[in-house]
Amino acid sequence: MKQKERLNQALVENWNLKHPVGTKVTVTKDDGTVIDSETTSEAQVLGGHTPVIWLEGIRGCYALDRVRAKADANE
Repeated sequence: MKQKERLNQALVENWNLKHPVGTKVTVTKDDGTVIDSETTSEAQVLGGHTPVIWLEGIRGCYALDRVRAKADANE
């Protein structure tokens, strides 16, 4: 496994340890709009290269770097 793949897998594992399915989040959409949502899945590495997560009210998945848990925003 390449270093980038290991880093992505570690990012996903860390997210999943801290944030169970149903976590309230804010999402920065492609157009820059920030919306509230909640997770509907665990995070995973898509296609071996992109950490993603599925969200309530959003079709498809979003890159994990565009998603912030609301609890994290208050820290």
